[in-house]
This record gives sequence, structure tokens and C-alpha cells, in this order.
Amino acid sequence: MRTWPALDVVGLASTEVGAGSSRPDHLQAFLTDYDISAVHESDHAWRVFFHATEERDRAADALRSEFADLSITALDVPDEDWAARSQASLRAIQVGRIIVAPPWDAPTTVVVQPSMGFGTGHHATTRLCLDALQRVTLQGLTVIDVGTGSGVLAMAASLLGAANVIGIDDDPDAIAAARENLVLNPRARVTLEVADLRVAEAASADLVLANLTGALLVSAARQLRQLTDSEGRLILSGFLHTEERDVLQAFAPLEVEHRAQEEDWLCVTLR
Repeated sequence: MRTWPALDVVGLASTEVGAGSSRPDHLQAFLTDYDISAVHESDHAWRVFFHATEERDRAADALRSEFADLSITALDVPDEDWAARSQASLRAIQVGRIIVAPPWDAPTTVVVQPSMGFGTGHHATTRLCLDALQRVTLQGLTVIDVGTGSGVLAMAASLLGAANVIGIDDDPDAIAAARENLVLNPRARVTLEVADLRVAEAASADLVLANLTGALLVSAARQLRQLTDSEGRLILSGFLHTEERDVLQAFAPLEVEHRAQEEDWLCVTLR
């Protein structure tokens, strides 16, 4: 039986606990630099799954150095359909006119099958992006969703009226999951591509979505701007409020048209 390299991370504090305690949002921001396949969350503990043992071990060393108050245990978990079981309790979330739900919780606007990738709509940055999308008139626009993951934002853009939607991700597993979700959403029209943003060809999109990480947004600012029409918009999320200054400086002189925050997570629409 196949096994998945994983880390058990124990001792997380609640989001209400002040500085000095390891909070889930800080851990999640830290883990975005690693090749993670899924995260199973429970009270004060996470089980983090990786695609490769080497990446698991690299993350373990870094976590032990960064989060001295946490217990970090490496293990190999038998593949017994844990991804489906760990997310079987997921239910619909609603953001404005958009509802995101697994296929067993209908009726819905965007159906998402939980898989190894993020993007079920239950993370703050996904909700913030869904809200930002609904603040823009998408009728007839070309939209590129960078780091599309499950494809939820790309499908939402299509269902909100965008004429041409392209979702790109450098993870073939993510694109495979997004294609499965497209089958569940026959009204959504999205083109999906395995592509690396760093070498993607320049385009002329009216709107670029990038729900990434603060570090990646800063390093890829030039490429993201090249994907955007000179009169277009960028919706950026996936970064913490402590990273806001660096992100906005990387995209200067674009102006902030809209800013929203949920807990420590931010989303900005730049014009």
C-alpha cells in the first residue's frame, strides 16, 4: 500500500492567543514554502502531508527551528483514502452571490470535490478573493487565475460572467483536481494549463487573480503585471497583514482599489 510522508504538529494555540504562542495562521504561512499535498486540522494539532519524504524532512527541520514550542513528529501514513475522509464533514460556505460546496451538500453555485489541493472555499483568502471578484463587473472579460489549485476562483469568475477564463498552476495534481471539479460544474468555462508563472508567456488579461503567498507575490510581481492589460486589475491574496507593505511596494505604482482583511489575511484589488 502506498504511504504518504507526513508531519504531526502538536501544540498549536487558538487564533485568539497573543504573541509568543504558535498560531495556525502563522504555521500555514510558513508551510507555503513547501510542497504540501494536504493538511488535516484538528484542535491544537495538524497532520501535514507532503508529496516527497525529502520535502517532509526539510520542512521538519525548519519547523523545529522556527516553532520551538511545537511537537513535530515525522511519520508515513498509509493511503486509505484519507483525503476524502478528512474532509467528509465539509459543508457549503457562502460569499455574496457565490456558494462553494462539496458535491454532497447541494444546491450550490460552485461544486468542489475535496482533494489533495487547497481551495474548498474554507480558507480566509479564498473567501476574500470570492468577495473581491463580485466587486468587479466581469461580463465579457478575460481572467487569468494564477496558482488555480482546485479551480474554485476560476470557475467562480466564469459563472460570474467572464468570457474567457484561464487557470494555471505548476502542480499537475492541482490541475488534475481542477479538471475533476470542472466536470462537476458544466456551466463553468475554464481553460486549465500546467504552467510555471516564472516562464509563462505575456498575456493581455483584463483581470489577474493571484492567491499565492506574500513572498511569491513579491518575487513574481513583474510577471503578474505582464499578464495584465494596462487598464486591467489584479486581485492579490494569500499574504498576511505583516507582509502588506512589501507586497504593495512590489506592485507600485498601481493603486489599491479595494482592500479587505479576515483575521491576519489580506486581499487587495489593484488598478
